Amino acid sequence: MKTLINLLLIASSVSALASGPYDGAAGTPGSKAIAANDPRFVEWASGATINRGLMDIAKPTGGYASYGTASSALGASNSNVVSLGDGGSAILTFDKVIGNGEGADFAVFENGFSDTFLELGFVEVSSNGTDFFRFDSVSLTQTSTQVGGFGTLDPTNLNNLAGKYRAGYGTGFDLAELAGRSPLLDVNNVKFVKIIDVIGTINPTYASRDSLGNIINDPYSTPFASGGFDLDAVGVIHTAPVPEPTSLACLGVGVLALIRRRRSASRD
Repeated sequence: MKTLINLLLIASSVSALASGPYDGAAGTPGSKAIAANDPRFVEWASGATINRGLMDIAKPTGGYASYGTASSALGASNSNVVSLGDGGSAILTFDKVIGNGEGADFAVFENGFSDTFLELGFVEVSSNGTDFFRFDSVSLTQTSTQVGGFGTLDPTNLNNLAGKYRAGYGTGFDLAELAGRSPLLDVNNVKFVKIIDVIGTINPTYASRDSLGNIINDPYSTPFASGGFDLDAVGVIHTAPVPEPTSLACLGVGVLALIRRRRSASRD
């Protein structure tokens, strides 16, 4: 295992030269990676529902990913993760409603142990828990050759995909990007965040695609109990403003006055 990790770290340094149009690894100039200890985080996921995917989508007899539990995705970013498997998903809930503020409103953390050994996930949000809306994502990674199970990616070729940064750094998502997407989504009343594992195969039968229709090439296959996206945590930066008690009281008085008027009019 030590030899394997060393080889991956060497590959990371070789691949560190940016070639794509998007921001790079944590710590590089212009990177949008958000550190887990960033003081802007005001809360973390308090509930999680996990829907596991297969360890290898092309070999269903191999069984499902099983590493970690739902509780592994709760609270602040740490070394505990839950593995989703190929195409698996997690729905996170929070004690407070997420709102749309300036810049990133929440961040998703994976446990990649280098800047280029990355496992990716789509991110969706919902106000009602039924209708989910996906952030537009882009992958410019080549699709002529499959990235192997321990292969590497250039983060500058990736945008709006969870897992873009190494462990300890989250990928931020800005709800303003979804404003007006649907009347079913209120970007100041987001109660659910959904993470969906990107199936990294370039086989079009099973492949995941970005918002432009590009096949997303990421480490595949990963036929292990810990296969697929390894969800560490989801941290909230902006919560929706809570109405002032005086505002609520005024609203209540107004409603009561309207009811009394109608009752009086009906008597007349």
